[in-house]
Amino acid sequence: MNAAPLKVLVIDDEPPIRKLLRMGLSTQGYAVLEAPNGKTALELLAEAPGLIILDLGLPDMAGLDLLRTIRTRNEGVPIVVLSSRGDEAGKVRALDLGADDYVTKPFGMEELLARMRTALRHQLQVHGERPLFRAGDLSVDLVRRIVKVCDAEVKLSPKEYDLLRVLIQHAGKVLTHRFLLRELWDELTDPQYLRVYVRQLRQKIEADPERPQHILTETGIGYRLRAPDG
Repeated sequence: MNAAPLKVLVIDDEPPIRKLLRMGLSTQGYAVLEAPNGKTALELLAEAPGLIILDLGLPDMAGLDLLRTIRTRNEGVPIVVLSSRGDEAGKVRALDLGADDYVTKPFGMEELLARMRTALRHQLQVHGERPLFRAGDLSVDLVRRIVKVCDAEVKLSPKEYDLLRVLIQHAGKVLTHRFLLRELWDELTDPQYLRVYVRQLRQKIEADPERPQHILTETGIGYRLRAPDG
């Protein structure tokens, strides 16, 4: 007996976008629910979607207000935001309000599907850290606190390790500067501290720190650790 398909709630006021998503997601085996506005979206929450795709530009309510309302009703459902190019402030606000990720319009279907898979995988990881994290040539034993690159042990300072551990807890997901500062210091700390530690960490775990493969910069927003293998 096959498992019931995952329901994806698409909230977007543009019919062509909804059609594109309906066709693209259906071929991947998802069951698609559609909402052209915030009011319909809130009604469809009763259908218990397993993931939500939310366009921030809606006709009847601000997308960020809708995001906040959804989060008060359902803390766990993964939410991927569709945003316009150049709206860095909107992306940061959405992430701080509980969105899991974002895709910038115009987007490719493969990119969106990859973001969805990451958000769903992250939801499964939330309840417990993997004891061993692997991504490419990087491996981290979270129990013994051993970091290796190409099987050679790398020595990290306590704060560098804390930064890496937080990135691993949310691997594949973009983390805002504010979130990382709050986790590692406090929100009032100068973001320059974070940049310094990211640079130091890259020097130790990246083959080429100038072209990082593990800790990726999301310009104007924050950082994303490459998702684990498998």
